[in-house]
Amino acid sequence: MDVTPPAQSVIDTDTLAGAVRAGERRALARAITLVESARDDHRAAARALVAELSKSGRQALRIGLSGTPGVGKSTFIESFGCFLTAQGLRVAVLAVDPSSARSGGSILGDKTRMERLSRDPLAFIRPSPSRTHLGGVARRTREAVALCEAAGFDIVLIETVGVGQSETMVAEMCDLFLLLLAPAGGDELQGVKRGIMEMADLILVNKADGDLKPAAMRTRADYAGALRLLRRRPQDPDGFPKALSVSALEEDGLATAWEEMQFLAQWRRDHGHWQSRRAMQARHWFEEEVRHSLLARLTREPLKGVMEHLGTLVGQGARTPDEAAAELLAHMGR
Repeated sequence: MDVTPPAQSVIDTDTLAGAVRAGERRALARAITLVESARDDHRAAARALVAELSKSGRQALRIGLSGTPGVGKSTFIESFGCFLTAQGLRVAVLAVDPSSARSGGSILGDKTRMERLSRDPLAFIRPSPSRTHLGGVARRTREAVALCEAAGFDIVLIETVGVGQSETMVAEMCDLFLLLLAPAGGDELQGVKRGIMEMADLILVNKADGDLKPAAMRTRADYAGALRLLRRRPQDPDGFPKALSVSALEEDGLATAWEEMQFLAQWRRDHGHWQSRRAMQARHWFEEEVRHSLLARLTREPLKGVMEHLGTLVGQGARTPDEAAAELLAHMGR
């Protein structure tokens, strides 16, 4: 009986890279699926693909967007995306859905919620599961952004899973970070955390329409006052970060918000902050990849067995957590 394991599939990364550079949407979707795969052979092919496509030198404006649940992130992205495509810009949307910690599943309903934008030939929408990765983004979102840039998209919108204590990772992969909030939020500011307020380049108070419009104006003024209390960042011009009011439903305020984004992006380019920011981000993701790779080693033998053994000893009280961790690290260094 032949027990030879099946040969792993061979991926022609050169052909795939050429199709992505040509802007073929199905090729881009396949490429993102490849970089999201955890298989060892797929990871090797994904590294080769990203390295090849990085030679194109194409750059898009990367815009990260986060917000509290129910604030209308999907509605805003659809309205804003259609506003941009109406100007002839190609827009990619990378939407990250939370994954269940129990089953690992995700709903991935963003494409359904953005039905109008999903039919736009200048738009590309890709939902991805977070797979319990902290920071509001998926593990391979950064690589997916690079693929969209290589495919010739002008704008890449990165939607996080929603505001929380670790919802700042998206700021490490975007050029501009937008925080979307609802009017009449009351104590909402308490739940948003100072850290994400300091990272936001623009705070957009959504749903400034109908009966909520007066409340949205008051909320915008409240956040504008809160932003003035924060120390001005050296990479920002006077007046930034700003708080603006928008209505994704009525598509009001989108043009003003876009003008502010363009002004800030150009100012950072002119003053040398653009490339330095991207260089710092690249270093950050190098360090993150090292951390994840080291942790991944613990899930494979022989370290998996060592870790399980030490975990049993800790549970029995025969080792303290610190002693067991030091022993495991020493074993890794052999």
